Amino acid sequence: MPEPVAIQARRAPILAPSASGAVRVLPAADRFVLQMKAPRGAVLPSAAGGFDLSGPLNSVRGRPERFAARLGPGEWLLVCPEGEGTATEPAIAADLAGRFFSLVAVGHRNAAFLLSGPHAADILNAGIALDLSDTAFPPGSATRTLLGKTEVVLVRAGEAFRLECWRSFAPYVHAFLQDAAREFA
Repeated sequence: MPEPVAIQARRAPILAPSASGAVRVLPAADRFVLQMKAPRGAVLPSAAGGFDLSGPLNSVRGRPERFAARLGPGEWLLVCPEGEGTATEPAIAADLAGRFFSLVAVGHRNAAFLLSGPHAADILNAGIALDLSDTAFPPGSATRTLLGKTEVVLVRAGEAFRLECWRSFAPYVHAFLQDAAREFA
């Protein structure tokens, strides 16, 4: 039987990274979706591959450039700088050895935006029907939601918000956010 062949997706930027303004396009990153279920009576691991998995549902642990967002009872979005995924993927697999889990590289399918400044929550609320106040969605929060017609993952790290979406929706999301930001310029 032939050996499996790893296929590396080529990732060309869909939007050029930007360094200023309330809505910024972030550079490419390596991302993984980790899913696992603890057997009855067992506890999920608190870390894998250098990611802190200990947070409660709808939370994020880590730094802005390398974090684990817990989106479900056994589901995390893991994000690290582009190029780190090559070493991170086997490290996660080694730390989870003996457990049933699924680890899928999704860096090629996502794009990310950073929203900052005093009106970041207001800009997002033009298309997200969630209370993004400090009380309801404090720093350290993460969730899967909709922005307009697009499924997104929203992470709040400090006062800024990181929005992840599928690359094919990135031009729509960027235009939507830029249009909403004009109201506060």
